[in-house]
Amino acid sequence: MVHAPEYLKRPDGGLFDKTSDAIDEVNVLKGKKKEAGRVKEEEDFRNYKDACDRVQNFYKEQHEKQTVEYNMKAREKFLGKVNVKMSIWEAVELLETLVDDSDPDTDVGQIEHLLQTAEAIRRDGKPEWMQLTGLIHDLGKLLYFFGAEGQWDVVGDTFVVGCAFSEHIVYPDTFASNPDSTHPVYSTPLGIYKPGCGLTNVMVSWGHDEYMYQICKKQSTLPREALAMLRYHSFYPWHREGAYSIFMDDEDHKDLEAVKQFNPYDLYSKSDDPPKVEELKPYYQGLIKKFFPDVVEW
Repeated sequence: MVHAPEYLKRPDGGLFDKTSDAIDEVNVLKGKKKEAGRVKEEEDFRNYKDACDRVQNFYKEQHEKQTVEYNMKAREKFLGKVNVKMSIWEAVELLETLVDDSDPDTDVGQIEHLLQTAEAIRRDGKPEWMQLTGLIHDLGKLLYFFGAEGQWDVVGDTFVVGCAFSEHIVYPDTFASNPDSTHPVYSTPLGIYKPGCGLTNVMVSWGHDEYMYQICKKQSTLPREALAMLRYHSFYPWHREGAYSIFMDDEDHKDLEAVKQFNPYDLYSKSDDPPKVEELKPYYQGLIKKFFPDVVEW
């Protein structure tokens, strides 16, 4: 087990974990309502009114601070230097140790969620690259310990910046305090983009999804479908509500299907039967070697 060095520890790790879990719970609820075939009433549309205060306050802060300017600085800050050099499996273990469990909100830790996701994909006979994607999909949360400004630039739903904020984003009214909402270009429907430009060419709000996507794009041999799963699994305005279709190209339609295949494993794979980490470790280390170098630069 990798132990977190002191400079990576944050005193509010437990609060971060609780916020992340609370966001996941709302997304699970939304998914279950849709899967149950309920007729979607107007009051049910992206209805977060019953979410806990922690989730509501989180999104208010996220929507005020996720600007084009911040996103450009974040990419330069986190992708322009190497924070840590370690293997993918070491990163999996490190993510677990960085959680302050003094006041846990759930019995399922980070490593358990990652393995449960991967194992559910494996049980269904999906390809090795998808199993590995399940294992690593949340590793970008290490951002929180690499100098992220808070929780708002690590977790939560993602959306496009550089154009008008979609009404399909949760709590759309909270963008009123974001300076980009009144910017002469960023506030327009197309903003800095062109129709059909492709989602790979738009700037998605900074967080663990985008960070892990960028890491894997440069340092892995994972296929495009895997990269889409990593980048877009929290992109609910797009893959669940149909926003931003004006920017999609032909490849994005394939990516959309891949993300829709992946997300049920992320949301519904948690169980009371914890995976046996040491038994599964050799198998997943073998998968990692097929797609990643021995040492990854984070």
